[in-house]
Amino acid sequence: MNQFWVKCFMFTLLAGADSAWAQEPVAEAKIYLQSSRLAGFKFYEGRKLWPQMRSGDALKLVREADNPYDANAISVEWQDHKLGHVPRMENAALARFMDHGQQLEARITALAKEKRRGRWIEFDVYMEH
Repeated sequence: MNQFWVKCFMFTLLAGADSAWAQEPVAEAKIYLQSSRLAGFKFYEGRKLWPQMRSGDALKLVREADNPYDANAISVEWQDHKLGHVPRMENAALARFMDHGQQLEARITALAKEKRRGRWIEFDVYMEH
C-alpha cells in the first residue's frame, strides 16, 4: 500500500473515531497528498521566472483532461504562468480528485540548481478538507 493510501486510511480512522469531533468544523484543515518534482520545467516559463520564485509560494494546479499525450495531465502554474506538469507517474490520483470537484492546493518546497540536471522545482500537494 503506497504512502498516499495509508495516510487516507489513517485520516478516515481518526475522523470516524469520535463522531462529535468529526462533525465540528476545522479551520483550514489540509490533508497532505504527495510531494513531486515538476515535470517539463525547461519547456515553459520557469527559467525566466526563477529569480522571483520562493519556497512556500502557492502553485495552481490546472486539470488538462483534453491533453492528447496524457489523459490525467495536470499543469502547474505560478502567478498565472505555466511552469510544467505534475509527473505522469504521479498524477492519476490527483486527476481523479480534481475530476470529482475536490480542491487541491500546491506549494513550492524546494528550488534547486544542479550542475548536471539544471534547475528543478519540488512541490507538495494538499487536499482541502
